Amino acid sequence: MNKQNNTSYRTAFIFLTLLFFLWGFLTVIVDSLIPRLKEVFELTYFQAGMVQFAFFGAYFLLSIPASFILSKIGYKKGIILGILMMAAGCLLFYPASSLRVFWIFMLGYFILAGGITILQVAANPYVTILGPEKSAASRLNLSQAFNSLGTSIAPIVGALFILSDKIKTGDQISALTSQEQADYYAAEAAAVQTPFLTIAGILIAIALIFVFVNLPKIIGEGEQKGSYATAFKNKNLILGAIGLFCYVGAEVAIGSYMVNYFMKLDLAEMVRNTPFMRTIANWFLTDDLSAVDGKAVVGIFVTFYWTGAMVGRFIGAYLTSIIKPAKVLSIFAIIALALIVISTQSAGLLAMWTIIAVGLFNSIMFPTIFSLGLDELGDSKPQGSGIMCTMIVGGAVVPPLFGLLTDTSGFGLAFMLVMCCYLYIFFFAYRHKKTEVSI
Repeated sequence: MNKQNNTSYRTAFIFLTLLFFLWGFLTVIVDSLIPRLKEVFELTYFQAGMVQFAFFGAYFLLSIPASFILSKIGYKKGIILGILMMAAGCLLFYPASSLRVFWIFMLGYFILAGGITILQVAANPYVTILGPEKSAASRLNLSQAFNSLGTSIAPIVGALFILSDKIKTGDQISALTSQEQADYYAAEAAAVQTPFLTIAGILIAIALIFVFVNLPKIIGEGEQKGSYATAFKNKNLILGAIGLFCYVGAEVAIGSYMVNYFMKLDLAEMVRNTPFMRTIANWFLTDDLSAVDGKAVVGIFVTFYWTGAMVGRFIGAYLTSIIKPAKVLSIFAIIALALIVISTQSAGLLAMWTIIAVGLFNSIMFPTIFSLGLDELGDSKPQGSGIMCTMIVGGAVVPPLFGLLTDTSGFGLAFMLVMCCYLYIFFFAYRHKKTEVSI
């Protein structure tokens, strides 16, 4: 019986980890669209940040309803529903890019994020119970490592397909002939349509696979043992939820505006003129970087931000198995804070690589905060997961605020907001470490 359970758990873990990869990819590919949409629709930094508001706002509105839906239809059907919603969101980018209508993009983002929300609410607690509670943080870090693999690949795809062509201003488009305008609009739309139609097809295929996958019935499917009242009374959960808000907000804000930050630092030309940097860009893009838009030249380096998160999660899966997760979290939060300070107080490649390095120390934050926040919730873990996932709304709140501060006072003040987020994460980790609660 134990052997059968282990096999069932292993199969479930593999397929769930595949989903972690997919939603990581889709979450970050959104970041590639932000600088493009900013130019296409001539948006301010604040307005561009509203893209993330539409995306992560879905977490706030749908996380708790998602946990209710999952308790009624089961995790397997819930996962299939989430995947199909993601596909529907991707398909909406086709008419949005053809018609050049901003609100359709927003609707597509919202539906896509709604599907990811259902998967988040289902998969994160599911992984924590696919084995001993003692290794929950380590196991979730491992799954999240593959989530980070998806986030690492996404900037490369974004740079190659979404950011590589130069966007014309409204005045430049007006100067074109009717045929030239039609050709330009068609090429512009195709840059968005091609990758997202491909992704939609893959998602539909995976949904069909999951119809035949046998997932073990584990946590309260068809019944509600715990309650939100009990969960909300847990102080540790609430503090952890705030920590998750801060982490997601900080990570998304950095990732969303990194291309714009690099362009503000005039790093595109520096990359073209620095042999080592030029070699890296050439490897991903083309030998003739002068023909490539500056956003793509610097955008390709965003992949290292997310790759750092992937590498860090593999490392974190090991570190959190031998060192108290709260201690690792506190150390990583302080290092991330220090790197941001260095970046904002420097220039050139030092500013570039120190902000990229923040990704390495972001790595363990989501799974560790999540598992620490759910500590000792017992039957209320599904409700606790819903509350935690609701606070992913930090990705909807912090980036627009970051953009607003950038519009009014520049990137220096905007990064102060992000620093405050990491200070809170340190506080949560240090407090949890002092309580010495095991996970």
